[in-house]
Amino acid sequence: MAVELLSYIERKSPVHELSGAAKLIIFIMWSTAAMLTYDTRILLFLFVISIAIFILSKINIREIGFVLAFILAFLLLNNVAIYIFSPQEGVKIYGTSHVLLDIAGRYNVTLEQLFYQFNITLKYFVVIPAALLFIVTTHPSEFAASLNKIGVNYKIAYSVSLALRYIPDIQRDFRTIAQSQQARGIDMSNKEKLLKRIKNATSIILPLILSSLDRIEVISNTMELRGFGKNKKRSWYGAKPFKRIDYISIVIGILILIASLIITFHDGSRFYNPFI
Repeated sequence: MAVELLSYIERKSPVHELSGAAKLIIFIMWSTAAMLTYDTRILLFLFVISIAIFILSKINIREIGFVLAFILAFLLLNNVAIYIFSPQEGVKIYGTSHVLLDIAGRYNVTLEQLFYQFNITLKYFVVIPAALLFIVTTHPSEFAASLNKIGVNYKIAYSVSLALRYIPDIQRDFRTIAQSQQARGIDMSNKEKLLKRIKNATSIILPLILSSLDRIEVISNTMELRGFGKNKKRSWYGAKPFKRIDYISIVIGILILIASLIITFHDGSRFYNPFI
């Protein structure tokens, strides 16, 4: 059976044992620390911790391999775009210029630009594993409960939960419809040319949309019959109470955030400059 993308993966690990609210709070602090700093030392430290937590979660890299490959492709495109539109950004930030290769005009390869884009890449490598871990180790119902626990309106929280639940359903429907179309002689394998495969793949879109609309109608009718939205508050079956490990993890997250902010802004700049 094909692996479902961005769906809850059940494991017995310390990461899974954390409550959804604790993981959400830690993820927000983690992302804040990674986004605010350009200090390479902090980013490398966070990257090592994120890899260690990923290993601790017992999630196999192959289970999220497609998503990682897609993100890495986007990261490569982002780095290319940064260089095309601002090839001297590193020079402006660090105040020096060590040219490694002249290309044409303002386009050259400098140590400062490479270092700047290395930090950008590190930011992705710090945040992406944490984001993926949060999604695949938190059950959608628990995720909705955690959003509501930190103050998000329960209608919005439930909408997010439904969206996360709907992703695996769409993938299953896509595979079922694709197999049905292939049984009718529509080839979407590597044997066909790329343009032909794209054209054949469009035959899946309409049935997928119709099945999705039908499911939406069923869910909306069910929610209406159960009186969803009548009251201002609601209880959550999937909510987890805070345990000792949750409090300890949140405290560690707060300490990491505070330490990263102090180290980042102690000299008035977010950038660590090794060229001085």
